[in-house]
Amino acid sequence: MTPEPTGHPRGIYTLFFTEMWERMSYYGMRALLVLFMVDQVQKGGMGLTDETATAIYGLYTAVVYMAALPGGWIGDRLLGAKSAVWYGGIVIALGHLVLGIHRVETFYVGLLIVALGSGLLKSNMSALVGQLYPEGGARRDAGFTLFYMGINLGGFMGPMICSGLGESIGWRWGFMAAAAGMFLGLVQFKLTRHKIAEYGNRMEHPGQNVRREWLVFSAAMLLTVVFTVLCVAGVIHLDVMWLSKWTASVIVAIASLFFLWAFGFAGLNTEEKKRLGVIVVLFLASALFWAGFEQVGSSFSIFAERFTQRQFLGFEIPAGWFQSLNPLMVIGLAPLIAVIWVKLAKRNLAPSLTVKVSWSLLMLAIGFAVAAWAAQRALSTGPVWPTWLMSVVLIHTLGELFLSPVGLSAVTKLSPPRLTGQMMGIWFLGSALGNILAGLLAGEVTGDATAQMPARFMDVVATAGISGLVLLLLAKPITKLMPGIK
Repeated sequence: MTPEPTGHPRGIYTLFFTEMWERMSYYGMRALLVLFMVDQVQKGGMGLTDETATAIYGLYTAVVYMAALPGGWIGDRLLGAKSAVWYGGIVIALGHLVLGIHRVETFYVGLLIVALGSGLLKSNMSALVGQLYPEGGARRDAGFTLFYMGINLGGFMGPMICSGLGESIGWRWGFMAAAAGMFLGLVQFKLTRHKIAEYGNRMEHPGQNVRREWLVFSAAMLLTVVFTVLCVAGVIHLDVMWLSKWTASVIVAIASLFFLWAFGFAGLNTEEKKRLGVIVVLFLASALFWAGFEQVGSSFSIFAERFTQRQFLGFEIPAGWFQSLNPLMVIGLAPLIAVIWVKLAKRNLAPSLTVKVSWSLLMLAIGFAVAAWAAQRALSTGPVWPTWLMSVVLIHTLGELFLSPVGLSAVTKLSPPRLTGQMMGIWFLGSALGNILAGLLAGEVTGDATAQMPARFMDVVATAGISGLVLLLLAKPITKLMPGIK
């Protein structure tokens, strides 16, 4: 593929804008999700308690990332990454349309459809980006950081548009705006698909029985549909809190079984097994980081609505707009961070992957120390200035830039080529675990448990801080497991 004058392959711009519109739809809907669920029924909301709403939020975001594992398998073995991205986008758009119907019965169905489509698109989109940079190295890191800017440009637009419409005009309009965003992403992908024509096609697998695997996939989808129908019809009753805790246990079990299979039965050589060990470390660090970071859509969203002064020149700033702060900061900081990594690499001074991840956990701890202080002031004296929440988001954004783009890049470099899609699914499964834990944590610091907010936030400070320091001390031995990869 002929590179642009910037040094990046042309296909990166196809993926950049497709991901931008998909993230616009995802983050736009996410920004209004908890606020919609806790809003009064008379105002068009669902009237749920904070604990239930944040648990549902955690379940939804967790399923998005959980679906990335089978989504990666579908892309690896059945469709190819390119087709998986296309069909995943179609499913996402349909899900947002269902949410726009604005009925309780269809609300949960719409969430499930969006989550499944996102899982199919996410892991395969990242795998496609990795294929554009077969040489690896700092250039791939820069490419993933550029791609990450597309994610955050969409993440900035989404809350501004969807939450702005949802909070000011009506929740339905916010959901429909998310559907429109995904539709634009599909149009853009279709029009520029020729730029990635040689990438993302389905690969042949020795001994694969394609017909049997399609039957397995079809059976799984049929079971999902039947289960969903039974839940909507009231035949099966699910307790959200129980389901959240059970789901967290299932995620841990799935990840454990997958790693056991990969170590023992995937036919990996010694070098590949060492690199797989590093992916295990990344999985655990990712889960911990996102458990804290994802408070932005749950407890921090409620904090923005109830404990933050939002009046500005006679205009009340929508609470969901605060969720545009993180992507806006990423857009500003990501190019700077990318340039720093490349320049340090040229001088052989770049910090190792493990050091970057340890810094992300330490940043998470510092941010929650500020959040605990802000929560204590809000509970004592009333709503606080938005600068408190902005400071927390800034610190967590720096942590995100140390973890997420380099983590995406590292997994593509560390994974055996035949397992790349599934390894990306495992990476996102770590995010799923973090999201489900985030929802449970949010339920412990909102509603009737609001008084516990400062103490629970300090628990996060201790956990993330200690983990970051331990990882920093183990940076050198972990780096030795992946020679040639920084």
